[in-house]
Amino acid sequence: MPFRNRFAVTALLALLPTAAFAHHPTGGMAPQSMADGLLSGLAHPVIGLDHLAFIIGVGLLAALTAHRFTAPLLFIGATIAGTLLHLMAFDLPAAEFVIALSVAAIGVLALSGRAYGMVVTGGLFAIAGLFHGYAYGEAVVGSESGVVAAYLIGFAAIQYAVAVAAGHVAVTLLGSGRSARENFGLRVSGGVVAGAGAVVLGEQLMAIVGLAA
Repeated sequence: MPFRNRFAVTALLALLPTAAFAHHPTGGMAPQSMADGLLSGLAHPVIGLDHLAFIIGVGLLAALTAHRFTAPLLFIGATIAGTLLHLMAFDLPAAEFVIALSVAAIGVLALSGRAYGMVVTGGLFAIAGLFHGYAYGEAVVGSESGVVAAYLIGFAAIQYAVAVAAGHVAVTLLGSGRSARENFGLRVSGGVVAGAGAVVLGEQLMAIVGLAA
């Protein structure tokens, strides 16, 4: 693998911490100020392995479309909608399981090396985004509207930055002129995302089995 490709893969893998499963950057307490809300929003999507892996997958798939910079906005808009649904006490059943399944699914799609159309890609981004956003909403239950707005701005900004960065890595990997299917580095990146999905999905399945026992 050329040095540039090895460097790009290393950069992408560095975005996936091996033990980042926390979901409440403020220690479970709802943020009380706009500054706290903004910082919580910036932190929440990247300290959970499930959310971070999916956002990276969004960037990888978006880079294989003609909408590298706009396709991630479908996911981000859906996460905002999902958070608002949570705050309106609307219930999305089995949210954590669907989130885990979505991470595995987007990793498999990236691993395949295929460029999927916007119907498939955009549909996955929108549906999964609702569930990821629903999970984000738990962190600001009870916060004032201004704090919630700052939180939304924070997690929208960090998600877009991570997705675009991952997309840039994907474009770098494709710089050799080969197709995505033939590019080892890009498919390894998708495999890492799929592996992260398998980890979180396995945890959810174990939790379900434990509750049923």
